[in-house]
Amino acid sequence: MDELIDSLDEQGKFTGKTILKSIAHSQGVFHPTVHIWIYTERGEILIQQRGKFKDTHPLLWDVSVAGHIGAGEDIYKAAIREVKEEIGLNITKEDLIKIGVFKSSQRHGKNLIDNEFHYTFLCNLKVPFSTLKKQDSEIEALTMIPLMKFTEEVWGLANIAKYVPHSTEYYKTIIKSIKDRL
Repeated sequence: MDELIDSLDEQGKFTGKTILKSIAHSQGVFHPTVHIWIYTERGEILIQQRGKFKDTHPLLWDVSVAGHIGAGEDIYKAAIREVKEEIGLNITKEDLIKIGVFKSSQRHGKNLIDNEFHYTFLCNLKVPFSTLKKQDSEIEALTMIPLMKFTEEVWGLANIAKYVPHSTEYYKTIIKSIKDRL
């Protein structure tokens, strides 16, 4: 779905301009997204398998919930909205723990350049996994994975055929941030 999003400069500062998401992707314009990593106190992480019809990284495993921030939309409201849309979970701003903003540039072809700044959060899952409902149009599958297994699989991008290739530093920050809360 095409939507208006805010344009960012290469340092992640808002430019005051909006652009259609499709144009941002075709021209490589930086824009903001939210990433929400959901974990349990038992040391598990919720990961999603991206839908088979996604333009980028179809069927690879990725962050629990992610999405674009609409033009002028509050970052926390975008995170709350995406969590509700993608996995059917109601959360509040107080449930979100901001852990950083990560610059990401990935070229997926001549007409798809994904330049994003990921506003990244943690969220403790306080309901049973069985109560989550995936958004079929976006997500192929959801699963819980032990933090130790996840660490082994993404450390140094050891399993790039399974996971979206975020930077090693990104994955290390996520893992350390979750470990610090257990």
